[in-house]
Amino acid sequence: MTEVLLRRGVRLEQVTLGWNVLGLGVLAVAAARASSVALVGFGLDSLIEIGASAVVLWELADVRQERRNRALRLIAVAFGLLAVYLAVQAAVVLAVGFHPHVSGLGIAWTAVTAVVMFALAAGKARTGAALGNPVLVAEGRVTLVDGLLAVSVLVGLVLNATAGWWWADPLAGLVLVGYAVKEVAALRAA
Repeated sequence: MTEVLLRRGVRLEQVTLGWNVLGLGVLAVAAARASSVALVGFGLDSLIEIGASAVVLWELADVRQERRNRALRLIAVAFGLLAVYLAVQAAVVLAVGFHPHVSGLGIAWTAVTAVVMFALAAGKARTGAALGNPVLVAEGRVTLVDGLLAVSVLVGLVLNATAGWWWADPLAGLVLVGYAVKEVAALRAA
């Protein structure tokens, strides 16, 4: 049973990794076209998720406690860096009043990503709990946060596109900061 669960955990991470590699390209194009802080931040979050998936795959190959602790620390550091970057970027955009462009591609990608990430997060949570693997459980929380962030970015993009609320885009970036800080605290406590 443990081998089946380990294989399932590896497959979930491989799907997450593939989705985020594809998403990094899509988000880079969408962010460049729209000059969107939220899309840049979500792209950076995808980059962190790629790193987190690689760390979890590395940890699942050898589940010693030392590796688990190092894996959790690496994921926490990545989220800390994301929080700092987004806080500065959103503050600058709000201070200068920069108006991002509408991004249909960003809206479509974040909507689909939210659904995919919620499904992957549920699978990781179940599999990690069944294995008693705190790293897979933690990465499942990271994937859940990724889904929540996709919803946050989606709301900001839609408000910018439909109501002209340009400030919703950098505010969505600040929501990402809040989630990143919360995740750092949770990972450090794990």
